[in-house]
Amino acid sequence: MAGASERASTETSSATEPVRQAIAKLREGIESKIIGQRDVIELLLLALLADGHALLEGLPGLAKTRAVKTLARVLGTELHRVQFTPDLLPSDVTGSVVYHAEQGSGRFQFEPGPIFGHVVLIDEINRAPAKVQSALLEAMEERQVTVAGQTHPLPQPFFVLATQNPIEQEGTYPLPEAQLDRFLLHVRVDYPDAEAELAIVRMVRSEERGDKTVSAVPLDAIAAARRAVSQSVKTSENVERYLVAIVAATRNAGALDPDLGKQIEVGVSPRASLALDRVSRARAWLQERDYVTADDVRAVAPAVLRHRLLLAYQAKAKGISADQVIARLLELVAIGG
Repeated sequence: MAGASERASTETSSATEPVRQAIAKLREGIESKIIGQRDVIELLLLALLADGHALLEGLPGLAKTRAVKTLARVLGTELHRVQFTPDLLPSDVTGSVVYHAEQGSGRFQFEPGPIFGHVVLIDEINRAPAKVQSALLEAMEERQVTVAGQTHPLPQPFFVLATQNPIEQEGTYPLPEAQLDRFLLHVRVDYPDAEAELAIVRMVRSEERGDKTVSAVPLDAIAAARRAVSQSVKTSENVERYLVAIVAATRNAGALDPDLGKQIEVGVSPRASLALDRVSRARAWLQERDYVTADDVRAVAPAVLRHRLLLAYQAKAKGISADQVIARLLELVAIGG
């Protein structure tokens, strides 16, 4: 029996090896064009493998849009881009029913909007009002769009990446909690260091001379990688209880630390537990393991939780960020406790 089990494990490993190579090629392709943001790239890959959507936040000029464009190019698929502005309408995103006149008669036909794509970039999502932001809810959660009573499925894979400038900038609208919760990960994009910035200058100079080549990865490799994550990566009960304990601690932080309890207005929902599970399994697979560790959970917790926590006024007044609250929670929640 042991021999049969070993043979099955070897066969599974050999079957997933081409998939791992494809994802490694995808990572290399993105890293060749996005320099100094390796953590951002890994989180984008995790969102893609976990079949979720990502919100990228950072100041203008930090290559948020470029990262999404590069991802689409390496996947060999067309990028569907929507620039959010205050005058945008929901139908500009989802599509609308149009009347077509044909030889004296006519018919109504649905014209798909830019949301109908494999990789969809929502640029500056917080530049549009809530009505347009909410047009994404059904698409992101249900993978379908309903217009004039008719439901239209979206293509698979379907991956939404939205960019956001900090909400304190003029002319922006904070995303409502229901919209934020639809994003699997909230990815912070920060400044590169000096060496990385020097490499960026040289890379762009090279691109101006015509060097823009990048190797494409088959789009179906994403579906295969998602199956591998779902079927081959296991989570022990101990780790399951740990990730649930982290989520539960956001709702009752005062039991761990009275001061911390005063900093959280509303804890995260069970969707956060599901997200932690999915993303930690994807990270384990990227690390070439078939099991999840507590370190996987801790590594992805900030990106999973930071946009789901609702901080109290006391924390905001003191300049305490969601990341600081999450870091304190991870210190207090015991592994296996």
